[in-house]
Order: sequence, then C-alpha cells, then structure tokens
Amino acid sequence: MQRGLYWSLRLAVAACFIGHGAFGIITKADWLPYFAVAGIPDWLAWRLEPLIGTMDIAMGVLTLVNPRRGVLAWAVLWGFWTALLRPLAGQGVWEFIERAGNFGVPLAMLYMTGWSTNLNAWWRHQAAPRAIEKLNTTRLAWLLRLTTAALLVGHGGFGVVMQKQSWIHYFGALGIGPDTVQSASLIPMVGWFEMLLGVAVLLKPARGLLLAVFAWKLGTELLRLPAGEPIWEVMERGGSYGAPLALFFLIQWKLVRSRTGVALVYPRPVELPTRTAAAA
Repeated sequence: MQRGLYWSLRLAVAACFIGHGAFGIITKADWLPYFAVAGIPDWLAWRLEPLIGTMDIAMGVLTLVNPRRGVLAWAVLWGFWTALLRPLAGQGVWEFIERAGNFGVPLAMLYMTGWSTNLNAWWRHQAAPRAIEKLNTTRLAWLLRLTTAALLVGHGGFGVVMQKQSWIHYFGALGIGPDTVQSASLIPMVGWFEMLLGVAVLLKPARGLLLAVFAWKLGTELLRLPAGEPIWEVMERGGSYGAPLALFFLIQWKLVRSRTGVALVYPRPVELPTRTAAAA
C-alpha cells in the first residue's frame, strides 16, 4: 500500500510534466496569452516554448527514474504558477482550480520524501519516501483530499459556469449528437455531477468513491483521443488520476492498520536465527 501511494504520486507527476512539455516542443498557440501576462511578445514566446517544453519533460523523466527533492519543489512552484497564469490571462478562476493536481500531487510526493536542511539532499541524492508511520497521515490525507476535491469542482465549473462547448466533441465520441447535448443540457448536468463528486470527496472520501473518481477522471479524459486530441492531453492531467488513487491507498492503509494494530511497513527484512544459533 505504501508502494501504491508513492508510485501513484510519482507516475502522476511524471505524466503531467512530460505531457505538458510535449506541447512546448510542438509549440501550442494557446500558450501565447500566458506569455503575454509576463509582457513577452508572441515572436519571442514561439521561441521560448520549446525550451520550456524541454525543461518540463526533463523534470518529468527525472521524477520517473531518479526523483530529487529540489525538482519536486520546483514542480510545485511551476505547477502553481502555470495554473495561476490562466485566470491572470482572463480565462477564469475555474481553470486554476481544475489544475490543483498539477501542484498538489508533487507537493504530496515532496511531503512523503521529507524536508531536509542539507542542500545535497535536495539535489544530489534520490528522494526516497519515508515509511507511512513516520508521516502525519492526517495532514497528507487532507492535502490529497483538498487536491482531489478542487480538481473535480474546478472541472465541474467548466460545465456549470463556463458552459464549455468543447465538451460537445467528447459527447460525440460517445455517439451523442450536439442537438441532444444542447436540448438535454448535458454539459451543465455533467458539471454539477462533478461538483457533487468533489464535495463528497471533501466530506467523506470513502474508498469506493475514490476508485469511482479515479475511473471517472481517467475514462472522461480518454475521450479526448477519439475526439481527435493528442495523447499528451491525457498525460498532462496525470494529477487528476494520481490524487484520488493515492488517497485511496492511504485510506486503505489506515483502515487495515486500525483493524490489525500491526505495523504494515518494514524498513528491512528481519533475519531469523539459524538452527545452530538457536541451539546455542
């Protein structure tokens, strides 16, 4: 369960930054308003996008193969800033809230690895996770709980408040025509459903609910592929899958431990005495 918790976060961070970086490499026109917030003209933004994409991919690959605390700390700051750029560019606060997984998941992974006053521990040494017994599990659970609830409520706001018409393509992938989507008000209906899911996670994150959220987020984001969008769109939202799955493993660990009263994580195997040693 500790491995499940840690690797849910680790894979989510890697997927998020590799997917985001891919758009920088291929250059994405949607990024131009975010550069404009910092006063960077379009001609320079086009040249900076591949550099930023390369940095993002490097962060994702390093987190996947050999994570560092310093990289995770930068991932938290960078994920928060790039999410904040969206409302600063006039796209609405829901765009920021929906991307809570971009900074909440690396923050949870950084918390698992622990704080260190040694600078070498931040950059030169691999960030190994601490045993769950050594963590404040209540604090970690609330971090993942708030992250999961925020990304659900934020995405629900796309349908309820913003009425995002791009969702019509995803309904089309399910064989539902635009006329049906409009007449049945499916866009706000799905938005309200996701908002209620977010509130439910915030109030009582039951294990079954978290698995349902994981399946819902992964399934709905996979609709981007038959709708003609690249796989990078699915990967970029790795935090949306990693947060509820990691919280599931954490709650499962706490439940089993409360029932057994036995430590579930062992730092190293216990060596049993040999027959000779026992006889002596």
